[in-house]
Amino acid sequence: MTRLVFLLALLLPFSVSADTLRVPVGQQGDPGLHLPRQGESQQAVEARFGQPETRHPAVGQPPIGRWDYPGFSVYFESGKVIDSVRHPRPTPPAQGQ
Repeated sequence: MTRLVFLLALLLPFSVSADTLRVPVGQQGDPGLHLPRQGESQQAVEARFGQPETRHPAVGQPPIGRWDYPGFSVYFESGKVIDSVRHPRPTPPAQGQ
């Protein structure tokens, strides 16, 4: 019984710790940037936004691919948009540092 209590005491700090990532609203990308909508085809995205800067090949199961544009990335599954994500804007350095 003593061993069990000792073991639980050792494991407890590891099981309850977590980090929270907070990105201030001002750093969440350009709010005026219109992103591709869920369900749009790759052809429609390319017609609207042009050639992406980078095309990442599809990986995983189901295969998910990514196209990177200035300011945002588009994720595709089976040739359709599943998500579009704005790139964060860099935070200007604080005054006096």
